Amino acid sequence: MALAAAAPVRVGAQTKTAPVKGGALTWGVETEPNTLNPHLNGQAKAKLILRNAYETLLARTPDGGYVPWLAKDYAISEDGRTYTFTLRDDVTFHDGEKLDAAAVALNFAKLKEPTYSGSISAGHVSHVTEAIAVDARTLVLRLSRVYAPFLDGAAGIEILSPKSFASAQLKAGGPEIAGTGPFRIERYVKGQEIRFVRNPAYNWAPANAGHQGPAYLDNVTYRFLPEAAVRTGALSSGQVDVIEGISGNDAGLFKDNPEFTYQSALNTGTPYTLYLNVAQGPSEDVRVRQAVLAAVDVERVIRSVYRGERQRAWGILTPADTDFYDRSIEGSYGFDPKRANQLLDEAGWNSRDAEGFRTKNGKRLTIEIVQSQATLRDQRDILLQAVQAQARQNAGLDLVLRYVDAGTYTTRQNDGQYGIIPNSTTTQENGVTIYFHYLPRDKGGSINYSRTEAPEISAWLDEAASTLDAKKRFEIYGRLQRFTLLEQAYGLPLYVPDDQIAASARVKGVGFRPFKRLPENAYDIWLQS
Repeated sequence: MALAAAAPVRVGAQTKTAPVKGGALTWGVETEPNTLNPHLNGQAKAKLILRNAYETLLARTPDGGYVPWLAKDYAISEDGRTYTFTLRDDVTFHDGEKLDAAAVALNFAKLKEPTYSGSISAGHVSHVTEAIAVDARTLVLRLSRVYAPFLDGAAGIEILSPKSFASAQLKAGGPEIAGTGPFRIERYVKGQEIRFVRNPAYNWAPANAGHQGPAYLDNVTYRFLPEAAVRTGALSSGQVDVIEGISGNDAGLFKDNPEFTYQSALNTGTPYTLYLNVAQGPSEDVRVRQAVLAAVDVERVIRSVYRGERQRAWGILTPADTDFYDRSIEGSYGFDPKRANQLLDEAGWNSRDAEGFRTKNGKRLTIEIVQSQATLRDQRDILLQAVQAQARQNAGLDLVLRYVDAGTYTTRQNDGQYGIIPNSTTTQENGVTIYFHYLPRDKGGSINYSRTEAPEISAWLDEAASTLDAKKRFEIYGRLQRFTLLEQAYGLPLYVPDDQIAASARVKGVGFRPFKRLPENAYDIWLQS
């Protein structure tokens, strides 16, 4: 379709080009969603795609605050256990149903059902004892106890149409799983692409959006291009208009190149971390876990793999979590091969086999790393190979890499049949991902990959959740961080997830979500003729 010429708009003494309406955009993405239902999808990368169609009660500001979205207001009771949301009265789902308090209450109720929910969102909703539609516009959520991170969690839950829960597409997602977003799903070809078309009725963007009313684009197609070199080639040759997930080697192709724009941003949440299983195998021994942390020269590995385009991680949160990231951890531990070997000797792994790996009683010191194929992105395969080589060279550790499909990964995670699980989690909740990583699995620790049940941690998290004092929560999280990394070595943080966007120079309005710092949807994007 031919695009209309852009008309200049005078702003003071400058001339600003007015956005052009219409046109189609093609975006090359690294990750295909494992489900199109946002309630069940835990892939941070997939949020770029799903956010086109599904929206939340509140939007976040760069400093972590809130602005109205589907809810125009909210209030918290003095005792911190009752949350009241006042909804907009002009919002319609893609299937024609009106958004009201009953629809939102149903979403919270469904997320409490163990047969439906499998997402981190269920961790927040588990604290809800009642979800009441007082009237069409008023939703009341009552909690079993004070839970400080609740607003962060509740504000970020995508709201689905009531009809969606009766659809056969509920688990897999699809056009019948209706949201309220500026685009709706038109077509999904597994393994190839997903196409969205503009919602012409859309007129409820959050106040901090780039504009109001319908999206500028007629449609947007996301093509699944898992290989970084393929994405780079597709943008360079004009086959796609935008890509995300640019390797360190390729960033220079777009930086300072007038034909393209290049942006990057650190994610909130947890770094990409090797979580060591404390309940099985050699990593049950804290000395072995501490040896793993000391055996790997993380700085060197990150520089080698990412060519200066990624930041080394130190803590249990990323530096983008400005309210709760405790920088005092930086430099307090790290590469020390002498210490790694001493620890392993003390743990009884003081013999070597013919290949140089450490052994005890004739058994090799082998730790299996189980990496999900669904989150194998950002050159993580190369990164893990480099870590594997370092562990062998510096301490005689045999780290075995296993790349598994989603079903096998879930089984291994649930059964605890692994030595290490590498993972990062990008959330819009200040510090709340700590709860899911470190609470016991039967107490809300849905991604407790280290499988710790340390009573100290549960006590600290309970104390932090029971206070609305951010300073006190920061101090508690700091104690937990030192315990989990310095004392117990539950994980080895490797790098801070960093999203990158490169686009043709004619693509305008592309960028990141204000707080979460993931690539934003296509709502504000337009094409310059």
